[in-house]
Amino acid sequence: MSRVLAIPDVHLKPWIFDMADRVDENSYDDIVILGDLVDDWGKENDLDAYNETLDRAAEFGKEHDQSLWCYGNHDVSYLWDAMESGYSVQARITAIEGITRLERVLEERFRFIHKIDDVLFSHAGLTESFVFQTCGYHMKEIEDILARINRMGKQELWRDNSPIWARPQADFYRMFRDDLFYQVVGHTPVEEPLDLGGVLTLDLFSTYSNGDPYGNQKLYIVDTATRKFEEA
Repeated sequence: MSRVLAIPDVHLKPWIFDMADRVDENSYDDIVILGDLVDDWGKENDLDAYNETLDRAAEFGKEHDQSLWCYGNHDVSYLWDAMESGYSVQARITAIEGITRLERVLEERFRFIHKIDDVLFSHAGLTESFVFQTCGYHMKEIEDILARINRMGKQELWRDNSPIWARPQADFYRMFRDDLFYQVVGHTPVEEPLDLGGVLTLDLFSTYSNGDPYGNQKLYIVDTATRKFEEA
């Protein structure tokens, strides 16, 4: 059993880490960052925003040396040279250098999927179709599946049903072993926490293109035993 402070998509808002630092440390046991540290509306030329965010992320990772981090599609798009919506050609080198520095700080804590008890934490969610297509029907043990996925690269993961791209909130995806595992994700903007089909979506800091908040801009703590969540 663990109480997990979940930090969703940051998207060049380093003050989210300041919010997390103000949460009473006695109220949670673990921290998981759900990915997408970089890119935001109208920030393509703001290299200072990229540097500030990635430096603050590294600082937070050092301060909270047990925190677990998930790659998001925006993060690996730079490492894999895979252009997508929001990708900044101008910030490419800055992003690559900053994410690489963060990788050196986090080492084994930076992965695509983490498991705490029977709760899976990833950027977008682990779908059944992705596991069967990339791991095969023969692979049964969750530890083996996650280990394999966490070693994957662009060829396997740059697809719609992967743990960095899936949107079970909008498309019909059977989530992997939804009879056993609960999942906590970011990636898809929501106005309030969305607990649907065994997936809790917490991408609550996204904005409209004019910068106005779309989500409620709150952090939440998830109980891995009860699968309940509460405002941090």
